Amino acid sequence: MLPLTGKTIIFDNFPDPSETWEIIETIGKGTYGKVFKVLNKKNGSKAAVKILDPVHDIDEEIEAEYNILKALSDHPNVVKFYGMYYKKDVKNGDQLWLVLELCNGGSVTDLVKGFLKRGERMDELVIAYILHEALMGLQHLHENKTIHRDVKGNNILLTSEGGVKLVDFGVSAQLTSTHLRRNTSVGTPFWMAPEVIACEQQLDSSYDARCDAWSLGITAIELGDGDPPLADLHPMRALFKIPR
Repeated sequence: MLPLTGKTIIFDNFPDPSETWEIIETIGKGTYGKVFKVLNKKNGSKAAVKILDPVHDIDEEIEAEYNILKALSDHPNVVKFYGMYYKKDVKNGDQLWLVLELCNGGSVTDLVKGFLKRGERMDELVIAYILHEALMGLQHLHENKTIHRDVKGNNILLTSEGGVKLVDFGVSAQLTSTHLRRNTSVGTPFWMAPEVIACEQQLDSSYDARCDAWSLGITAIELGDGDPPLADLHPMRALFKIPR
Protein backbone atom coordinates (compact mmCIF):
# COMPACT_ATOMS: atom_id res chain seq x y z
CA MET A 1 0.00 0.00 0.00
CA LEU A 2 1.55 3.29 -1.10
CA PRO A 3 1.29 6.23 1.30
CA LEU A 4 -1.68 8.45 0.47
CA THR A 5 -0.35 11.68 -0.98
CA GLY A 6 -1.46 14.95 -2.45
CA LYS A 7 0.89 16.47 -5.01
CA THR A 8 3.38 17.45 -2.32
CA ILE A 9 1.64 16.48 0.91
CA ILE A 10 2.14 13.02 2.37
CA PHE A 11 -0.91 12.60 4.57
CA ASP A 12 0.66 9.72 6.52
CA ASN A 13 3.22 12.17 7.93
CA PHE A 14 0.59 14.09 9.91
CA PRO A 15 -0.05 13.15 13.57
CA ASP A 16 -3.20 11.34 14.72
CA PRO A 17 -5.71 13.90 16.07
CA SER A 18 -7.25 11.58 18.71
CA GLU A 19 -4.28 12.08 21.04
CA THR A 20 -4.84 15.85 21.19
CA TRP A 21 -8.36 16.73 20.08
CA GLU A 22 -11.79 15.52 21.11
CA ILE A 23 -14.95 16.40 19.14
CA ILE A 24 -17.56 18.20 21.28
CA GLU A 25 -20.26 19.19 18.77
CA THR A 26 -21.05 19.86 15.12
CA ILE A 27 -20.81 23.51 14.11
CA GLY A 28 -21.77 23.30 10.46
CA LYS A 29 -21.10 21.96 7.03
CA GLY A 30 -18.45 23.54 4.83
CA THR A 31 -17.92 23.09 1.12
CA TYR A 32 -15.67 20.14 1.85
CA GLY A 33 -16.92 18.10 4.77
CA LYS A 34 -18.26 18.99 8.20
CA VAL A 35 -16.97 21.47 10.76
CA PHE A 36 -16.86 20.51 14.46
CA LYS A 37 -15.98 22.19 17.72
CA VAL A 38 -13.08 20.33 19.38
CA LEU A 39 -11.47 20.38 22.80
CA ASN A 40 -7.72 20.19 23.31
CA LYS A 41 -7.26 17.35 25.83
CA LYS A 42 -3.90 18.72 26.93
CA ASN A 43 -4.71 22.34 27.75
CA GLY A 44 -8.52 22.58 27.63
CA SER A 45 -8.58 25.13 24.80
CA LYS A 46 -11.25 24.92 22.10
CA ALA A 47 -10.84 25.05 18.33
CA ALA A 48 -12.74 24.28 15.14
CA VAL A 49 -11.89 21.33 12.94
CA LYS A 50 -12.75 20.91 9.29
CA ILE A 51 -12.84 17.17 8.62
CA LEU A 52 -12.04 16.23 5.05
CA ASP A 53 -12.22 12.91 3.33
CA PRO A 54 -8.93 12.91 1.39
CA VAL A 55 -9.91 10.00 -0.82
CA HIS A 56 -12.94 11.77 -2.24
CA ASP A 57 -12.00 15.40 -1.88
CA ILE A 58 -10.01 17.33 -4.42
CA ASP A 59 -6.43 17.00 -3.22
CA GLU A 60 -5.38 20.23 -4.91
CA GLU A 61 -7.89 22.24 -2.90
CA ILE A 62 -6.86 20.66 0.41
CA GLU A 63 -3.28 21.37 -0.53
CA ALA A 64 -3.97 25.01 -1.48
CA GLU A 65 -5.75 25.61 1.81
CA TYR A 66 -3.03 23.87 3.85
CA ASN A 67 -0.19 25.79 2.17
CA ILE A 68 -1.91 29.17 2.50
CA LEU A 69 -2.92 28.64 6.14
CA LYS A 70 0.56 27.41 7.03
CA ALA A 71 2.18 30.46 5.40
CA LEU A 72 -0.30 33.27 6.03
CA SER A 73 -2.44 32.63 9.11
CA ASP A 74 -0.23 34.75 11.38
CA HIS A 75 -2.39 37.83 10.76
CA PRO A 76 -5.17 39.13 13.05
CA ASN A 77 -7.70 39.04 10.18
CA VAL A 78 -6.95 35.54 8.91
CA VAL A 79 -8.23 32.52 10.81
CA LYS A 80 -5.43 30.95 12.91
CA PHE A 81 -4.18 27.53 11.84
CA TYR A 82 -3.34 24.98 14.55
CA GLY A 83 -2.24 22.13 12.33
CA MET A 84 -3.19 19.27 10.05
CA TYR A 85 -3.86 15.78 11.39
CA TYR A 86 -4.53 12.46 9.69
CA LYS A 87 -6.88 9.90 11.21
CA LYS A 88 -6.73 6.39 9.83
CA ASP A 89 -10.10 4.67 10.01
CA VAL A 90 -10.60 1.43 8.12
CA LYS A 91 -14.31 1.23 8.91
CA ASN A 92 -15.45 4.80 8.08
CA GLY A 93 -12.63 5.88 5.79
CA ASP A 94 -9.52 7.95 6.53
CA GLN A 95 -9.93 11.60 7.48
CA LEU A 96 -7.84 14.74 7.27
CA TRP A 97 -8.36 17.16 10.15
CA LEU A 98 -7.66 20.85 9.54
CA VAL A 99 -7.67 22.43 13.01
CA LEU A 100 -8.45 26.14 13.05
CA GLU A 101 -9.26 28.97 15.43
CA LEU A 102 -12.82 28.78 16.75
CA CYS A 103 -14.91 31.73 15.53
CA ASN A 104 -17.87 31.57 17.91
CA GLY A 105 -19.62 34.59 16.42
CA GLY A 106 -20.55 32.79 13.20
CA SER A 107 -20.39 34.39 9.77
CA VAL A 108 -21.25 37.99 8.95
CA THR A 109 -23.98 36.58 6.67
CA ASP A 110 -25.61 34.96 9.74
CA LEU A 111 -25.33 38.30 11.53
CA VAL A 112 -27.07 40.33 8.81
CA LYS A 113 -29.80 37.67 8.38
CA GLY A 114 -30.39 37.81 12.16
CA PHE A 115 -30.91 41.58 11.97
CA LEU A 116 -33.30 41.25 9.01
CA LYS A 117 -35.38 38.62 10.84
CA ARG A 118 -35.99 41.20 13.54
CA GLY A 119 -36.89 43.77 10.89
CA GLU A 120 -33.63 45.67 11.45
CA ARG A 121 -30.58 46.42 9.33
CA MET A 122 -26.94 46.26 10.29
CA ASP A 123 -25.59 49.62 11.41
CA GLU A 124 -23.34 51.24 8.79
CA LEU A 125 -20.56 51.69 11.34
CA VAL A 126 -20.62 47.93 12.00
CA ILE A 127 -20.53 47.25 8.24
CA ALA A 128 -17.60 49.68 7.91
CA TYR A 129 -15.73 47.91 10.73
CA ILE A 130 -16.26 44.45 9.18
CA LEU A 131 -15.16 45.66 5.73
CA HIS A 132 -12.10 47.44 7.15
CA GLU A 133 -10.96 44.30 8.98
CA ALA A 134 -11.64 42.07 5.96
CA LEU A 135 -9.64 44.51 3.81
CA MET A 136 -6.69 44.26 6.20
CA GLY A 137 -6.81 40.48 5.81
CA LEU A 138 -7.00 40.77 2.01
CA GLN A 139 -4.12 43.25 1.96
CA HIS A 140 -2.04 40.68 3.86
CA LEU A 141 -2.93 37.95 1.32
CA HIS A 142 -2.28 40.20 -1.68
CA GLU A 143 1.07 41.40 -0.32
CA ASN A 144 1.97 37.72 -0.17
CA LYS A 145 0.84 37.14 -3.76
CA THR A 146 -2.30 35.21 -2.84
CA ILE A 147 -5.82 35.81 -4.16
CA HIS A 148 -8.66 34.56 -1.95
CA ARG A 149 -11.10 34.12 -4.88
CA ASP A 150 -14.17 33.39 -2.76
CA VAL A 151 -14.76 36.52 -0.66
CA LYS A 152 -18.37 36.65 0.59
CA GLY A 153 -20.20 37.04 3.89
CA ASN A 154 -20.11 33.30 4.63
CA ASN A 155 -16.31 33.34 4.45
CA ILE A 156 -15.89 36.21 6.92
CA LEU A 157 -16.27 34.93 10.48
CA LEU A 158 -16.49 36.69 13.84
CA THR A 159 -14.87 35.73 17.13
CA SER A 160 -16.64 36.30 20.45
CA GLU A 161 -14.21 39.19 21.05
CA GLY A 162 -15.37 40.92 17.87
CA GLY A 163 -12.43 39.80 15.71
CA VAL A 164 -13.06 39.55 11.97
CA LYS A 165 -11.41 36.60 10.20
CA LEU A 166 -11.15 35.52 6.58
CA VAL A 167 -11.67 31.77 6.16
CA ASP A 168 -11.98 29.09 3.49
CA PHE A 169 -8.88 29.10 1.32
CA GLY A 170 -9.76 25.97 -0.64
CA VAL A 171 -10.00 27.88 -3.90
CA SER A 172 -7.38 30.53 -3.15
CA ALA A 173 -4.56 30.88 -5.61
CA GLN A 174 -0.95 31.56 -4.84
CA LEU A 175 0.54 33.65 -7.61
CA THR A 176 4.08 32.71 -8.46
CA SER A 177 6.34 35.29 -10.04
CA THR A 178 5.68 33.69 -13.42
CA HIS A 179 1.89 33.78 -13.00
CA LEU A 180 0.81 37.09 -11.52
CA ARG A 181 -2.57 36.66 -13.17
CA ARG A 182 -4.91 33.67 -13.16
CA ASN A 183 -7.18 32.29 -15.83
CA THR A 184 -9.30 29.73 -14.04
CA SER A 185 -12.82 30.60 -13.02
CA VAL A 186 -13.74 29.82 -9.42
CA GLY A 187 -15.76 31.35 -6.62
CA THR A 188 -19.45 31.84 -5.92
CA PRO A 189 -21.37 33.36 -8.86
CA PHE A 190 -23.13 36.31 -7.16
CA TRP A 191 -19.87 37.67 -5.71
CA MET A 192 -17.75 36.95 -8.79
CA ALA A 193 -15.95 39.74 -10.64
CA PRO A 194 -16.69 40.16 -14.37
CA GLU A 195 -13.09 39.38 -15.34
CA VAL A 196 -13.25 36.07 -13.44
CA ILE A 197 -16.48 35.15 -15.20
CA ALA A 198 -14.87 36.08 -18.55
CA CYS A 199 -12.27 33.34 -17.98
CA GLU A 200 -15.03 30.77 -18.41
CA GLN A 201 -15.87 32.16 -21.83
CA GLN A 202 -12.59 33.44 -23.24
CA LEU A 203 -9.36 31.49 -23.07
CA ASP A 204 -7.19 34.59 -23.34
CA SER A 205 -8.86 36.29 -20.33
CA SER A 206 -7.09 36.61 -17.00
CA TYR A 207 -7.48 38.45 -13.69
CA ASP A 208 -5.48 39.46 -10.65
CA ALA A 209 -5.95 40.27 -6.95
CA ARG A 210 -8.39 43.09 -7.78
CA CYS A 211 -11.14 40.47 -8.20
CA ASP A 212 -11.17 40.18 -4.37
CA ALA A 213 -11.90 43.93 -4.13
CA TRP A 214 -14.96 43.44 -6.37
CA SER A 215 -16.16 40.52 -4.22
CA LEU A 216 -15.71 42.58 -1.05
CA GLY A 217 -17.78 45.36 -2.67
CA ILE A 218 -20.55 42.85 -3.34
CA THR A 219 -20.19 41.70 0.29
CA ALA A 220 -20.73 45.33 1.37
CA ILE A 221 -24.08 45.28 -0.49
CA GLU A 222 -24.87 41.88 1.09
CA LEU A 223 -24.25 43.34 4.58
CA GLY A 224 -26.50 46.30 3.83
CA ASP A 225 -29.34 44.44 2.10
CA GLY A 226 -29.06 40.86 3.34
CA ASP A 227 -28.32 39.49 -0.13
CA PRO A 228 -25.91 40.20 -2.98
CA PRO A 229 -27.33 41.83 -6.14
CA LEU A 230 -29.17 39.42 -8.51
CA ALA A 231 -29.70 36.93 -5.65
CA ASP A 232 -33.22 36.26 -6.92
CA LEU A 233 -31.81 34.87 -10.18
CA HIS A 234 -30.53 31.37 -10.92
CA PRO A 235 -26.71 31.40 -10.43
CA MET A 236 -26.10 30.64 -14.13
CA ARG A 237 -28.33 33.56 -15.13
CA ALA A 238 -26.42 35.81 -12.70
CA LEU A 239 -23.14 34.75 -14.33
CA PHE A 240 -24.58 35.92 -17.62
CA LYS A 241 -25.82 39.27 -16.25
CA ILE A 242 -22.88 40.39 -14.04
CA PRO A 243 -20.46 41.25 -16.90
CA ARG A 244 -23.26 43.12 -18.67
